[in-house]
Amino acid sequence: MHIDSYQFGEIVIDGKKYDQDIIIFEKEVFSSWRRQEGHLLSKEDLSKVLEKKPEILIIGNGAVGFMKVPDGVKNFIETQGIECLVLSTKEACEKFNELKSSGKKVVAALHLTC
Repeated sequence: MHIDSYQFGEIVIDGKKYDQDIIIFEKEVFSSWRRQEGHLLSKEDLSKVLEKKPEILIIGNGAVGFMKVPDGVKNFIETQGIECLVLSTKEACEKFNELKSSGKKVVAALHLTC
């Protein structure tokens, strides 16, 4: 999987356009990713990610960082042996491509708007 481009509200992955929040796994995209509390991430929102046990989880918290990732959620992910990076979605897309090209097992959970 490769992120071709990202702009507010839209991402292109391997030539396919998405306009809703997504989780990018090694060989699939889970589109229409929703959180229980909208702009507040909980560990339950990441159950599909935790099942896959990636080396690294990149969380794109929006164009301006509006989606909140509580320290408790980040700490929980890290206790599962998963490195967790929280970045703006633009930075998260760049980091995802960089880590994928280096052969890392990485997953990205991306909030595409605010």
